[in-house]
Amino acid sequence: MKLPHRRQFLQLAAGAAALPAGSRIAKAQTYPSRPVRIVVGIGPGAAPDIVARLIAQWLSERLGQPFTVENRPGAGTNIATDAVVRATPDGYTLLDAGSAQAINATLFEKLSFNFIQDIAPVASTTRMPFVIVVNPSFPAKTVPEFIAYAKANPGKINMASPGIGTTPHLAGELFKMMTGIDMNYIPYRGGAGPALTDLMGGQVQVAIVSTGASIELVRSGKLRPLATTTSTRLELLPDIPTIHEFVPGYEASGLFGIGAPRNTPAAIIQTLNKEINTGLADPTMKARLHDLGGTPLPGSPADFGRLIAAETEKWGKVIKFAGIKPE
Repeated sequence: MKLPHRRQFLQLAAGAAALPAGSRIAKAQTYPSRPVRIVVGIGPGAAPDIVARLIAQWLSERLGQPFTVENRPGAGTNIATDAVVRATPDGYTLLDAGSAQAINATLFEKLSFNFIQDIAPVASTTRMPFVIVVNPSFPAKTVPEFIAYAKANPGKINMASPGIGTTPHLAGELFKMMTGIDMNYIPYRGGAGPALTDLMGGQVQVAIVSTGASIELVRSGKLRPLATTTSTRLELLPDIPTIHEFVPGYEASGLFGIGAPRNTPAAIIQTLNKEINTGLADPTMKARLHDLGGTPLPGSPADFGRLIAAETEKWGKVIKFAGIKPE
């Protein structure tokens, strides 16, 4: 009998703790003794890649061995995840893990791995909020006005986001599900840039994108923000309300962290977790994540396991409700 996602992931987080104490101490003293790679499932330059590189740089400085990022884009991060699942569980191949893999667990019917079972949580790193933005000429200026306009004009609003099955896409589908409005989804390749260009040009009416991608356009008045997607207001945009303030219970954001192949020794996971949490508390690291629009998200491996399990369950419901299929 299969265990629920939450229990499976938490067991992986704690399972290796049964190793003999001598083994744990020896591995902690010798790791790392050679370069470590962090496999990222998207190309260079996007927020997950940048966060992974910040973490890699920090770990390199703290642990005395190179931590490098290896970009292996394709299949919605599944290529990267599969590579790490198949790697030797010795701590020298890690995965940039988070919302994408949690979404894929339901989005893809057939995968060569089971993310919950095959990847052990190491540490959460960042929560990346989104913002719902419209062209300044759009008649709605608030979330209630937007909902009212959408209900009065069903199927006439085009919503853009960077790709089918991405977290911003599902954030929009969750908004539709919780408000009962009808919008057309327009997927864009190449990140948020093309979607925002068309939004400013009037080809689409609304977009849900990361704060990092949209903040300068918001500040310059080229786009009007209606709300952020987190449950509390952002330090970066304190005057912008949250969707939650008008739609109680709404929350959507990108979750980033580090995972490792199943059966990676607990001592190695704890070493990495400790150093990553130390980095997330560093003022320089916090400032750089803040510039990306992200919020540091320290915690234990079990904490990350709980977050991933919750994301898997949440987005699974949205995918099934909306009938979303991968590209």
